[in-house]
Amino acid sequence: MAAEGKKPAAKTAAKSAGKSGKKIRVTQLGSHIGRPNRQQENLKGLGLNKRHRTRELEDTPAVRGMIDRVKHLLRIEEVE
Repeated sequence: MAAEGKKPAAKTAAKSAGKSGKKIRVTQLGSHIGRPNRQQENLKGLGLNKRHRTRELEDTPAVRGMIDRVKHLLRIEEVE
């Protein structure tokens, strides 16, 4: 039997992972037309689908990985 007062480690880690507070502003500058499907899917994952669209995203390793694959199409700014 698990102790009643303790939370499972997985749930605690998942809640704290998204609360870093840091944000990134990402603006799409280049078109997705003619790009490999992998790059098009990364833009969709970031919430971008047209040029000059801007999104503010949480600064997480997953988001940074997606940005790294399409960084030649984006302008990235730190948001305080």
